[in-house]
Amino acid sequence: MIIGVPREIKDHETRVGLVPSGVLALREAGHEVLVETRAGEGSSITDREYTGAGAVILKTAAEVWQRAGVVVKVKEPQPAEYGHFRPGLILFTYLHLAPLPELTDKLLAAKVNGVAYETIMEKDGSLPLLIPMSEVAGRMAVQVGAQYLEKAYRGRGILLGGVPGVAPGNVVILGGGIVGINAAKVALGMGAHVTLIDRNLNRLRELDDIFNGQVVTLASNAWTIGENLKTADLVVGSVLIPGASAPKLVRREMVPGMKRGAVMVDVAIDQGGCFETSHATTHSDPTYVVDGVVHYCVSNMPAAVPHTSTLALTNATFPYLLDLADHGLEGACAHHAGLRQGVNTYNGYVTHRGVAESQGREWRELAAVE
Repeated sequence: MIIGVPREIKDHETRVGLVPSGVLALREAGHEVLVETRAGEGSSITDREYTGAGAVILKTAAEVWQRAGVVVKVKEPQPAEYGHFRPGLILFTYLHLAPLPELTDKLLAAKVNGVAYETIMEKDGSLPLLIPMSEVAGRMAVQVGAQYLEKAYRGRGILLGGVPGVAPGNVVILGGGIVGINAAKVALGMGAHVTLIDRNLNRLRELDDIFNGQVVTLASNAWTIGENLKTADLVVGSVLIPGASAPKLVRREMVPGMKRGAVMVDVAIDQGGCFETSHATTHSDPTYVVDGVVHYCVSNMPAAVPHTSTLALTNATFPYLLDLADHGLEGACAHHAGLRQGVNTYNGYVTHRGVAESQGREWRELAAVE
């Protein structure tokens, strides 16, 4: 199999889909690896390191896309990359298709087989390729939130941890999954007062034990969310329905009741966001203000720390990539049920129920298409 690694072109996306250790392992398994020149530069990985591991460096992305049977990326293809699509190509990356009908159209029209990191699900219900970036994003959410609470960034001028004689800031986290628990750890470490809201009572019991009562845990409903928003300095949105659009937990009418200069960080923005006032932003222009409340909705937050993020991501993705390379998509899916869950588009059909329902499209079981 020929594996292609193009350079990411999304705004400030500095991660890369494969590291030199992965190149070496693929080469030892008998595969060829093509890497676009400078693809790893943003993650502090040089072309020389790739060639030392056995990769072939190509000058243009077009060459990589044209020659590869599997293209491995980090983020969803951008419009400038749509022209590289072709029938039978396996695209292995974060796709987050639910809020992206145009990209879905292009994948279906070109009969690209799109395997999405975020919907690969193992037997225990875990999402192994989403976990590492959720850990990074959860920790970053509080870091960036603390920064944008500074007056220079249009925030309230709040130090999250407070100081002796001055109360700490209030952090409200919506969702107690991987993002939420990592956000809570960092917020507590900063000395903030933390409230975590989730609809799963068993999960709330687990979190109460994990944090030994240091985090206030509340059952989720519209009234509870609205009341806690009124006193929040920082709100972190971290809810997830695999493959589907995120539910809108913060309604438009709740925002005017919040403090002026409060900050909202929507980590769910890849799936459309969990605040009704959210729209995707970039690292170049990360925030906007609605009713005096600062919104941070960058859709590739972990790209701000690419060295850490790339290593964490490729640690998780590589076993699946090697499986695809060794057995092809159909062969790998035949013996790996978790990987089957990752196939969002196949031979011109949507093969993930969550994507289809979010976009009002026909959905077909992968087995029915094969």
